[in-house]
Amino acid sequence: FIRLMLANVERDIGNIRGELEVLDGALAVDAYFYPALLAKAIWQELHSTPSAAAETYRNVIKIAPPENQWPRELKDQMLHGRNFAQKVSQGTHDKLLAALGSDWQNNAKWREAVSIMAGLTKPYPSICYQLYVPRLPATTFFDVSCFEWVKEMEAQTDAILEELQAALVNRKDGFTPYIQYLPGQPVNQWAELNHSDRWTTLPLWLGGKKYEENIAACPKTFEALSNADLADIDGLCPNAIFSALAPHTEIPPHNGETNARLVAHLPLIVPDNCVFKCGFDERPWIKGEIFAFDDSIEHAAYNNSDELRVVLLFDIWNPLLSMEEREIVRILARTMREC
Repeated sequence: FIRLMLANVERDIGNIRGELEVLDGALAVDAYFYPALLAKAIWQELHSTPSAAAETYRNVIKIAPPENQWPRELKDQMLHGRNFAQKVSQGTHDKLLAALGSDWQNNAKWREAVSIMAGLTKPYPSICYQLYVPRLPATTFFDVSCFEWVKEMEAQTDAILEELQAALVNRKDGFTPYIQYLPGQPVNQWAELNHSDRWTTLPLWLGGKKYEENIAACPKTFEALSNADLADIDGLCPNAIFSALAPHTEIPPHNGETNARLVAHLPLIVPDNCVFKCGFDERPWIKGEIFAFDDSIEHAAYNNSDELRVVLLFDIWNPLLSMEEREIVRILARTMREC
């Protein structure tokens, strides 16, 4: 802090170069002293290029504590820095996008590349916390037209919805919180949804286990699922659940267990202002239209409406795996559970 005071003195007497030298000296002693880095970003905004200032502001945000812990005397400068960096990134993004030309501006791959280059978004790799299959492409949403069972299941939407609506009345107690951490376990981003009725599920399968009473109550749903290419991985899959998201509830960004499977959604009750995001891509749920995504890529769900949103969620095999590779996945998962 003494060096910061000295930098202020240099600034007050009009010694611009001296101010920067003092700030660089402070950062040479402690590169993570973010008040000095913030002061340098402000100096760059006044005396250097916008891109240099924006990069330094971004670094300040990275090394600073969370926003709710910012010192009161620095908060306005921190907020300004974040907004400044965002505006510079947006300008860079627009310039890069224009350089692509009209032939490529609407191409999802290159729009994402531009967004990452400009610093607006991050890359979204495949990250699994159980079984990772290397060298599979990190594809967000798959083209479900290649799955033979999709049209047949979509044709059963009304029948499945009828069973869901009955279950919401007759098996209401069967809908339990999806997130259920034990006391003492770190909940991380799940704190708000842990043991919460804001995200509940009625399982037909969960972790490979059948829930016979729920299956008996939803026979047409079970039959439709039986015709799908359900992933069966010991201790993990299949999962097939009615997933109910309460109004004004967010499922925070997270990654799934394995890229050997995809997760499919059959939307059933879908109010307006609901959206699903996987990696850089996002889409709304549309009743009766199945989509499938690689849930090892960071994904999140948002119900911004005043009504309940419900989808039938289930696991299917990643179509990029051969039958032999599926068996390898089963062997590895089964053996790992024995270790």
